[in-house]
Amino acid sequence: MNAAPWSGKRSDPGPVQANCAVELPNCAVPDFEGVKPSDFWAHLPSNTFIFSPTREMWPASSVNAVLGKIGTQTASNWLATHRAVHQMTWAPGMPEVIHDRLVDSGGWIEKPGTAIFNQYREPALMPGDAFAAGPWVDHVRRVYPAEAEHLFDWVAHRVQRPDIKCNHAVVLGGGQGIGKDTILEPVKAAVGPWNFADIGPSSAMGRFNGFLKSVILRISEARDLGDHDRFGFYDRTKTWIAAPPDVHRIDEKNRQEYIAFNVCGVVITTNRKDALHLEPDDRRHLVAWSTAEKSNFPPEYWTRLYCWFDTGGNEAVLAWLLARDLSGFDPKAPPPKTSAFWEIVRSAISGEALAMRDALEAMAWPDAVTIPMIKDVAPADFAAWLTDRKNSRAMPHRFTDCGYETSANPDSECGRYVIQGQRIMVYVKRQLSPKERREAIRLLL
Repeated sequence: MNAAPWSGKRSDPGPVQANCAVELPNCAVPDFEGVKPSDFWAHLPSNTFIFSPTREMWPASSVNAVLGKIGTQTASNWLATHRAVHQMTWAPGMPEVIHDRLVDSGGWIEKPGTAIFNQYREPALMPGDAFAAGPWVDHVRRVYPAEAEHLFDWVAHRVQRPDIKCNHAVVLGGGQGIGKDTILEPVKAAVGPWNFADIGPSSAMGRFNGFLKSVILRISEARDLGDHDRFGFYDRTKTWIAAPPDVHRIDEKNRQEYIAFNVCGVVITTNRKDALHLEPDDRRHLVAWSTAEKSNFPPEYWTRLYCWFDTGGNEAVLAWLLARDLSGFDPKAPPPKTSAFWEIVRSAISGEALAMRDALEAMAWPDAVTIPMIKDVAPADFAAWLTDRKNSRAMPHRFTDCGYETSANPDSECGRYVIQGQRIMVYVKRQLSPKERREAIRLLL
């Protein structure tokens, strides 16, 4: 697709908050050089100060050490009186300070006289010549010829509408050294490096989640760390990839939690098709897989391409992405299921899943079933696997592979049913209606 030249403005700039100009109060303020009072906002809930150029939190002692006194007051006291905010958030498309509103669990509350500091920063890169973007466009098509147009739409949407959630992630797969990450280099500059987060799978499974305040989140080099981690990774990233939820509560080390809007677009890179767990009915992943090899790209190819990025290429790609027509792209629609998607689904079917299928087939595929029922017909080695507590988290996934899902007891806090004096989880066929599920469980009990 040939992009038209950039028109000089975004096709849809997103919401604009009225009365968003930020001015100091009408009172005497000394003429500072370098760091100024206008660089700070007092965050009242934490009694700390936001240094707006970097969004870092400063203690009062550091603010006072830099600014000294303003009139007869310490700088921290003056800021708390004249430049205070009542909340922090991260919301693309909104101004740096949002007046007369508060945010609670994703909903806006009108509250005159209040202010929220928005940690989102607009990208600084200026668009160049859209007609000069050919080297990057050709590289994307060379690495992912079948999926290139969808990838163009996905990244263009991230650039044009960072405030709108795209409800599917992009998986970039293929051998090492073919330029998967190179595709994202100018895109990172286009959305702003501070709006582009880069983590590994281990960080994804950790406690802190500051990376979710990003326009693009890249999870690099996903590997197969065993069934437990594959399933855990799949479950953990569900709410990052698609909304709802509309917001995330951000937990960063040594900082009070705050709300960020769930608009990040997730990119997962991997070299192996058995590195991820995907379910057949998954609607959250576009899998692009390349057959290119490292030998297809001589060293001078990368030298020329990165030199071009640094000498106007990034600006050209930004202009090309801003000009791309997205009228046919629905960010809320499920992505197409590629052949690589189905290969990943099949690779995730383990020996335990096959043993589970054999047991269920021996039972004539009952509408409702429990693990003790499976054990009664299973071979000794699989029965032992079912009994091992360390496999308990993988159990729902094994049933999912076979078309069953958990049906929790609404009258029990733990969700289990009491059967022959034991508290047991019940699994039912996924295609059953709620009425049919209740009847199946009643017959089982």
